[in-house]
Amino acid sequence: MDLILHNDKFIREEELVISKEDRGYQFGDGIYEVIRVYEGNLFTAKEHIDRFYDSAEKIKIVIPYTKDVFHKMMYDLVEQNEINNGQVYVQVTRGASIRQHHFPADTPPVLIGYTKTVERPVELMEAGVRATFIEDIRWLRCDIKSLNLLGNILAKQEAHDKGFYEAILHRGEVVTEGSSTNMYGVKDGVIYTHPTDNLILPGITRSVILTLCEKLEIPVQETAFTKTQALEMDEFFLSSTTAEVMPIIEIDGQAIGGGTPGPLTKKIQEAFKANLNLGVKA
Repeated sequence: MDLILHNDKFIREEELVISKEDRGYQFGDGIYEVIRVYEGNLFTAKEHIDRFYDSAEKIKIVIPYTKDVFHKMMYDLVEQNEINNGQVYVQVTRGASIRQHHFPADTPPVLIGYTKTVERPVELMEAGVRATFIEDIRWLRCDIKSLNLLGNILAKQEAHDKGFYEAILHRGEVVTEGSSTNMYGVKDGVIYTHPTDNLILPGITRSVILTLCEKLEIPVQETAFTKTQALEMDEFFLSSTTAEVMPIIEIDGQAIGGGTPGPLTKKIQEAFKANLNLGVKA
């Protein structure tokens, strides 16, 4: 039976008790991370943990463990549950207190972590997926990996209801990111992606891709582009911790790059796969 990390203890799921006044439950007052596991290794764990602590600092939650201790907790969770290929989900809330909007004083945060077996989406990455444009109605601090995901969920559900894999979010004409992904267009051998500001989440997979592009001498422009420009791209793809590098071959019924994954996207996929052995245990 899989174990759950509750603060600094491993417990069975039936032992988990969450207060009705936990601020994560009532306000979405917390942050989270998803860390990929390949062959028992936590992939880019340091980067995910750095972002986790950064998000916590932005909303003034103090995580009561050093990063090294937290890293060891994540590794122990994977080891305890014997996860080979999968993911770790971890969140921290501001804790439980009498319901009030302003922060409670001296309330200890509540941390929960658990694992899940997830295989690489190889078939989808080889075939490509379809996406749709949806207006970005989220708040203006999308750089925080907050539990407040209602805007993302509504966009993802709308895309799902229409038969699409993902929503390409846009503010006015400007493409920002996906409902749970980062977005990239390829034109004349150059990759375009929205800059990391308050309007998008600084994706860890995004960072890996940009590093790989630098090594492969593939030019990247971190600049916003429009919906019209998106439809004129030679290739289009998305990225996330679980989707890796996913080709988008159609947007709202219009084929991109002939409706098949493009050569530059495939090249980045191959480089990303080769990079997976960089996951570390510690």
